[in-house]
Amino acid sequence: MAKWGEGDPRWIVEERADATNVNNWHWTERDATNWSTDKLKTLLLGLSVENEDGKCEVTEVSKLEGEASINNRKGKLIFFYEWNVKAAWTGMSKTGVKYKGSIEVPNLSDENDMEDLAISVMMNKDEPDTPLLNLMKRDGAERVRQALGSYVDFLKTEFTQGMILPTANGVSKVQSSSQSKAKLDKTQISSSSSSSTAAPANTGVKIPTCKFSIRDTFLTSPADLFRVFVNQEMVQAFTHGSAAVEAERGGRFRLLDGNVCGEFTELVPDEKIVMKWRYNTWPCEHYATITLTFVDRSSETELKVECRGVPDSEEEQTKEGWKRYYFEAIKQTFGYGARLF
Repeated sequence: MAKWGEGDPRWIVEERADATNVNNWHWTERDATNWSTDKLKTLLLGLSVENEDGKCEVTEVSKLEGEASINNRKGKLIFFYEWNVKAAWTGMSKTGVKYKGSIEVPNLSDENDMEDLAISVMMNKDEPDTPLLNLMKRDGAERVRQALGSYVDFLKTEFTQGMILPTANGVSKVQSSSQSKAKLDKTQISSSSSSSTAAPANTGVKIPTCKFSIRDTFLTSPADLFRVFVNQEMVQAFTHGSAAVEAERGGRFRLLDGNVCGEFTELVPDEKIVMKWRYNTWPCEHYATITLTFVDRSSETELKVECRGVPDSEEEQTKEGWKRYYFEAIKQTFGYGARLF
């Protein structure tokens, strides 16, 4: 299974057993800050609203300050998150005039209800007045509120998989921090008894995975086909939507409305691409390793796709997804699937 790195704190759940805990309850804390940063960007980037005046889209998440964590206390999950979010939006009127503005959410917190969230929408300095500002204040702000609500839902479902541990009576409960306003001390509880010592146990995310390979041929050169995967405008063309692509080692990508995201780990121009890749519905923080190899076959290019670390339950969906949303879409968009005589 492909991870962000051995020992990455986003993967590791540290447990400490209290020596005085006669019921064998566990205390667990998990840092969700890095995961939250990625998730918030995925949910916010590309959000768009449109009416008769034009279209507006969130084009950048410029600031994410804060933290998030989850505590498992006696079988109950308690969520803590506090964020200051700033984003940039761009509007385009029906007459082709471009406008720029910003969005600020200063109080995304477990202590505030989502409907009470303060969302400020503004035009940038020296920008002229436009009806698009009202569109963003009304519909755009609501879309942002929905996206932030989705973040909280994902935090409580996707990120917490495997965190709920059995209690003394075998029942586990999920509890938000609004049910327990007193925040837990984030210092792990360690043994204080000399007669009973408990070594910390690290537990990572472990799911059954598989590997497979698929291949296809494209009527173009390796250089042109390679460019399709790393050029943001070309990715947007064959996915028919907004996409973010940073074509460099360690660069991130997001496409298909955030359903697919990942990171480039190796780029050999015109020959090979290796990336950490995931569907948004996969278990939290789980990435497969995808290797694309471009083979020159004279008048065409053979593309070999090797997938490792794909969840067993997602094998067929992943195969079909690559064939439909990559292979077929690329051929239809750029004409790489038919010979012209």
